[in-house]
Amino acid sequence: MADKEATVYIVDVGKSMGERRHGRSVTDLEWSMQYVWERITGTVATGRKTATVGVLGLRTDETDNELGDEAYFANISVFSGIKQFLMPDLRKLGEDIKPSNTNRGDAISAIVLAVQMIITHCKKLKYKRKIVLVTNGQGRMSSENLDEITKKIKEDNIELVVLGADFDDPEYGVKEEDKDLRKAENEALLRSLVEDCDGGYGTLEQAVSELEIPRVKSVRVTSSFKGFLQLGNSEEYDTAVRIPVERYFRTHVAKPPTASQFVLRSDVSEQENPESSATLDVQKDSQSTDSNNLTAVRPLRTYQIDDESAPGGKIDVERDQLAKGYEYGRTAVHIDETDEGITTLDTFAGLELLGFIQTDNYDRYMHMSTTNIIIAQRANDKAALALSSFIHALFELDCYAVARLVTKENKPPNVVLLAPSIEPDYECLMEAQLPFAEDVRTYRFPPLDRVITVSGKVVTQHRNLPSDDLQNAMDKYVNSMEMVDTDDDDSPIDTVPIEDSFSPLLHRTAAAIRSRAIHPNEPIPPPSSTLLKFSQPAEDLVEKSKKHLDRLIAEADVKKVPPKTKGRKRVRETEKPLSGLDVDSLLQQEKRVKISPNNAIPEFKQTLAQPENIDVIKDAVNQIAVIIEDQIRHSFGDANYDRVNEELGVMREELIEYEEPTLYNDFLVSLKEKLLKEELGGDRRELWWLIRRSKLGLIDQGQSDQSKVTEEEAKEFMSAK
Repeated sequence: MADKEATVYIVDVGKSMGERRHGRSVTDLEWSMQYVWERITGTVATGRKTATVGVLGLRTDETDNELGDEAYFANISVFSGIKQFLMPDLRKLGEDIKPSNTNRGDAISAIVLAVQMIITHCKKLKYKRKIVLVTNGQGRMSSENLDEITKKIKEDNIELVVLGADFDDPEYGVKEEDKDLRKAENEALLRSLVEDCDGGYGTLEQAVSELEIPRVKSVRVTSSFKGFLQLGNSEEYDTAVRIPVERYFRTHVAKPPTASQFVLRSDVSEQENPESSATLDVQKDSQSTDSNNLTAVRPLRTYQIDDESAPGGKIDVERDQLAKGYEYGRTAVHIDETDEGITTLDTFAGLELLGFIQTDNYDRYMHMSTTNIIIAQRANDKAALALSSFIHALFELDCYAVARLVTKENKPPNVVLLAPSIEPDYECLMEAQLPFAEDVRTYRFPPLDRVITVSGKVVTQHRNLPSDDLQNAMDKYVNSMEMVDTDDDDSPIDTVPIEDSFSPLLHRTAAAIRSRAIHPNEPIPPPSSTLLKFSQPAEDLVEKSKKHLDRLIAEADVKKVPPKTKGRKRVRETEKPLSGLDVDSLLQQEKRVKISPNNAIPEFKQTLAQPENIDVIKDAVNQIAVIIEDQIRHSFGDANYDRVNEELGVMREELIEYEEPTLYNDFLVSLKEKLLKEELGGDRRELWWLIRRSKLGLIDQGQSDQSKVTEEEAKEFMSAK
């Protein structure tokens, strides 16, 4: 279980915090809040009730605290008491955090008040207690009773952290020139207090710069198997070996936060659809969020069967009336619930050794899962000694063990590989799942280093095979891009350590959620450079390998493929058949004059295959336009919508090729007007929604040079208005 936490953030909101200094584009307060928001939102994201947060405002216009009657505690306000923070608290805090109109307020007194808040909330219970002060050090600070304050902080085991805007930090390399005398004295005072309390002191520049480094979540240690590693049947033989062991994840996929379905309360009535087999059941519970007017929903599923005698041809059945069936050919085989046990193997939890294999006889591609570690039962010295002997035996004999693993009773068994791992501080068995025969996929591919002809002849010199010069150029290019470097002693150094590589999907999603929770109407900031670090090769590697890449391009004769030319269909020569015969002329086929509604798309394409002039194209467009409008007008519900959608797509594509976007745009403008005015057989707004979803809007200038419609005009046109 995670420890209880109580953290109080003291935010300096004095008048001087609203100024921009040293060429920064943000004020000192906005700069400081980058750190505070990151820490508070990170705590909120955990969802833990035991992770509590309180916020104090320093140098506020008003005085709002329990010790406000004393002069020392003036201009200090409690923005939020210590409690579990939720998104409404974040929104409220965002409204309170703004520069005040005064520079009065004592930071040391604010620390005393924060200590009092923690003592009142935590009492004598076990908590991780922390106070974080962010300030620019411009206000007046009192140095009275520092010894008593330090003593109280240490007695209550409170961690004190002070971060200052433009505070001097020789270790980080920050020093403010022409520093104000009062600020210099305040920095010295705060540094002395923090050092006496064994806390943390630093410059805000370092704290903000380190925000780009994602925080990796600490995972609670949870075993996935506790049992015996055994060799032989202990029930029959006294010589069988049984070692109590435990199994834990070594690697496991970290997944981004998942989204849940919600509905706007004002739209609940619109979501109800009695004809649907899945409806929304609104839950008016604690998951409702008043700030967004959202309400959590859950699906309700109904099951139906065909029944000609019932109204509508279907009747509903209850879930408990359903039965399981297994497909066998084109039929279903029913198995009663009482007999379902025949499909389940009777297994018992355990890790049984099946045999051993030499390491050089095992192929690494056989791994089928993430890795786990097997350790001896904790607090069992006899088991630790036995497992250590087994691990060292595998290591000395250069072997792996193959075992049968059943994690729980009646669970399907897996075959796993056990490899020894000996580190200076611990020993364990590395475990990975092995495939069964049904899991192996064997695909045959032709060899890459030779060509085998139909007659069976082996050819080593061929246009599809790399030459020696090309192979040599590729070898040098690959070696120049090697990511493992060496130090002064020629020892290898990993330039891509696993602890410095972070999941872009996971952290980008979490950062976007936090940003939108604080600023619902502002754009999401771009991803940090740390997440994009491995999106492209390192600059030094690219520079180092440039000459080898140029040689590789020359040897491989790499050429840029020209972009596909659009809109040249009218001037394209007619493709001649391989026979050389002109079938149309032989059959004396007449040019098509009228397009049939029953075969509109093929006949439209045939009409445009060899147009004699622009009038032929216009006539074909007019004909299919009439067909489309007629199909909409006589459509029973949405019966013809898919056909209309397909015809519009073909019409749009063909007119882009023929460089006649105006014909399509004029028709679509007219079609939208008629749809919205309900001139084509009633309310057809659903068809316009389908056209928008299929992205069949106006042809803009980015799609055809002949178009007079800009991209902005095309986007505005696709609105439902």
